[in-house]
Amino acid sequence: MLLAIDAGNTNVVFALLEGRDIRARWRIATDPRRTADEYAVWLNQLLMLEGYKIADVDAVIIATVVPRALHNLQVLSEKYFRTTALVAGQAPVDWGIELDVAEPGSVGADRVVNAIAAHHLYAGDLIVIDFGTATTFDVVDYNGTYKGGIIAPGINLSLDALVAAAAKLPKIAIAPPENRSVIGRTTEAQMHIGVFWGYVAMMEGLVARMRAEIGRPTRVISTGGLAVLFNDNSDIFDAIAPDLTVQGLALMHERSLQA
Repeated sequence: MLLAIDAGNTNVVFALLEGRDIRARWRIATDPRRTADEYAVWLNQLLMLEGYKIADVDAVIIATVVPRALHNLQVLSEKYFRTTALVAGQAPVDWGIELDVAEPGSVGADRVVNAIAAHHLYAGDLIVIDFGTATTFDVVDYNGTYKGGIIAPGINLSLDALVAAAAKLPKIAIAPPENRSVIGRTTEAQMHIGVFWGYVAMMEGLVARMRAEIGRPTRVISTGGLAVLFNDNSDIFDAIAPDLTVQGLALMHERSLQA
């Protein structure tokens, strides 16, 4: 079985796969100081709750945008799973797609892995929107080439900045407003409108501009924790793929076995 690890800025996602089928998934807050031993204790208990054990894992693949977290995850693989982890974007795991951008080395591993999975799952030109600490918009052409994209502050990051900078504004949860009115009658309602509908408007506007620039029919694929929430309140998404990064890691592992 394969343990796929997606180490993001906010959370580290662990997924247990048999082939391309996800058998279990867990997440923990990202902390570069967390040791391999701490990961192992946590994972061992979760594996047992799902009816598995550490010995069932015979391969590990990691994608990370947090360089400081990588070492301890590699130690976890070596020490407890008795295997050398593959690292997305590092030899011998080639991306397998062209990165047609000015600085290929600066593209986040998660974004490339998403592009790989999206091209495998969906035909044609694609825009992949990933809702994380940042919200990223990535363009993948019909040949599977990564063409670039956009990085915007994530909605939680935007809300945190607003509350931190304005002393009298309360903390609110990320949720759609109670109705579709964009004229709020309380402070909380006005914040909900500004944050939620403002974010929807930003996404719709950027997607429209990207589609116009691409100049061909383009499908929009969304992934990340808030994808479903926004899907219920906008018609820009053609598909929701909540496990896109994990699916991309599984594909990369599969290709490494064929190399």
